[in-house]
Amino acid sequence: MRYQFQSPSGGLSFRPKIFTDAIKLLVTVNFIIFFFQTMSGQSRMFFQLFGLVPKSVWSQFMIWQPVTYLFFHGGIWHVLINMFVLWMFGTELERVWGKERFLKYYFMTGIGSGLVTFVLNINSTIPIVGASGAVYGVLLAYGLMYPNRTIYLYGILPIKSVWFVISIGAIAFFSSIGNTSSISHMTHLSGMVIGFLILRSNFRWKEAIFNIRKQVLEYKIHQYEKTKSQRNKLEMDINRILEKINQDGFDKLTQEEKDILFEGSKSLHRHKKKD
Repeated sequence: MRYQFQSPSGGLSFRPKIFTDAIKLLVTVNFIIFFFQTMSGQSRMFFQLFGLVPKSVWSQFMIWQPVTYLFFHGGIWHVLINMFVLWMFGTELERVWGKERFLKYYFMTGIGSGLVTFVLNINSTIPIVGASGAVYGVLLAYGLMYPNRTIYLYGILPIKSVWFVISIGAIAFFSSIGNTSSISHMTHLSGMVIGFLILRSNFRWKEAIFNIRKQVLEYKIHQYEKTKSQRNKLEMDINRILEKINQDGFDKLTQEEKDILFEGSKSLHRHKKKD
């Protein structure tokens, strides 16, 4: 069976940083899962269940795969390179963005690239595993935020980070055309494209959530005021009808007034129980 692995290419500059919270969490989880995956000797089974197998997502309803595939890797070098690149470039991004925003970006690019790969290979039964869709998104973000930083390819050749990102994006694009290798270049490219769209959009999550909550609260207030107004009108109608009964007797009520009195009494009784 052939597996598609996602692996960032090229040597990268070494800029030591202390582990930040999100990076520490992601690296720890990935290595723990890789350890148990390797020790079990059942990597093939894990890839079928938790890797991204496009046909299984829709035919067997394994909807968790576009998320879980990010945490399984095809070998020690696969997980080491991914986690090394994530640590090296993601640490500085997390320091600037904060833990919450960094994790959102990581999972949006990782899951998003998985979904794109699923749609473009919907009948494929080849498992795709690895965090590189998200890692490529992190590389893209680093290149856009720090375009003039120098990266040393293989520790020797200096290159500006923006050109490095453009280069690996071009490699991913051309490699994805008629791809017959064991590396999912389309997943890499998708992670970068999604990352670019996220960073270039002016969408602000906190403002969006605040606006949604505001709309929900306004709707609830409107419904409450509407219900209260209806109850007040109903009480006024019932009081008017009761006053007519006192003056003229029940037999003088019209059928409409009797219906209002009957239905209104039941409605007010229900509301009093809720209150």
